[in-house]
Amino acid sequence: MATILVTDGEQRAALAITRSLGRAGYRVVVLSASGRSLAGASRYAVRDVAVPPAGGDPEAFLAGVVQLAAEEKAEMLFPVTEEALLVLLAHRDAVPAAIPFADLDHFRAVSDKNHVLGVAQSIGIRVPIQYELNTPDDPPPPLSVPFVLKPIRSVWTAPDGTRGRVSVKWVRSREAYERTLRTFPPPAFPILAQEAITGPGTGVFLMLHEGRVLARFAHCRLLEKPPSGGVSVLSRSEVMDEELFEKSVRLLETLGWSGVAMVEFKRDASTGEAVLMEINGRFWGSLQLAIDAGVDFPALLAAATLGERPAPVMTYRPVRMRWEWGLVDHFGIRMKTGGRFSALSDVLKGVFARGEVLRLNDPKPFLRETMEWFRALR
Repeated sequence: MATILVTDGEQRAALAITRSLGRAGYRVVVLSASGRSLAGASRYAVRDVAVPPAGGDPEAFLAGVVQLAAEEKAEMLFPVTEEALLVLLAHRDAVPAAIPFADLDHFRAVSDKNHVLGVAQSIGIRVPIQYELNTPDDPPPPLSVPFVLKPIRSVWTAPDGTRGRVSVKWVRSREAYERTLRTFPPPAFPILAQEAITGPGTGVFLMLHEGRVLARFAHCRLLEKPPSGGVSVLSRSEVMDEELFEKSVRLLETLGWSGVAMVEFKRDASTGEAVLMEINGRFWGSLQLAIDAGVDFPALLAAATLGERPAPVMTYRPVRMRWEWGLVDHFGIRMKTGGRFSALSDVLKGVFARGEVLRLNDPKPFLRETMEWFRALR
């Protein structure tokens, strides 16, 4: 029975990976900052080991991972967050376990939104109109409001090696532009000023291995947190758009990518055209939806890494999934901003969807998340 380490046990993607690999017969050891994480509470995790956070103390995180991999005689290591990947891919030779992801240079390339959108545009994929801002003093770009300010990289690196995460911010008036731009820390620059694309988000999820597509999946985000755009709290699998599939594969191949990736589009409500937003070269938050639909990305990746030849998975079942406490948060935000009837109507659409964290045969992660939710509320 092979042992696999899964980092960042606080993440929902880590929980989905742990459940997937545990069901497939692997021995799963979870790493987390507290040693009492969401994924670590799963019946499929044999241990939940505390290690320093990858962003706050990269050297101690690496040392903890290397030591644990040696102790457990781990055959594989699944990093979950971008912070963990940046540390571990940079020191791949020091880790005594296979890391089934692309090398650091390719990972950095797909994490660079400006680079990805430039490559996409060169091969005929529509991208948003955007301008690069190099300092907080750059003048407002020639875009109509509202527009968005988006860091080129979701994770910035400070001179001392520590890392932090930044997210998209909306600019809803010219007066708010400078104030919003200055909320980004200096290491996060350059920042992209990007036209706002309104419409549903569509993700194309792929696994490329040894020059072939080993798995594919598509979903649509129905509700997000925050409601203006963010993580999915209610989603559904959808029939693969073959044109988007071909574009996504062509883009990843052009970038020299191997492994799992999420290629994110938004469907422009005014034209119906799909617009590329970014690529995430790692496991995504709503991974459980793909697994429930029959595309078990973690188990496929583990099998391929061990030298097996799993059959490609190109079809899947229709499934709807809700992230329980995320849906509650979405409803709370909507109640504060008005439109209470429409908020309630939208949230009720998730009543009969599958729970993402809550599973009757594995209830402890939901109980742990519930306790954390109420602790944060207080």
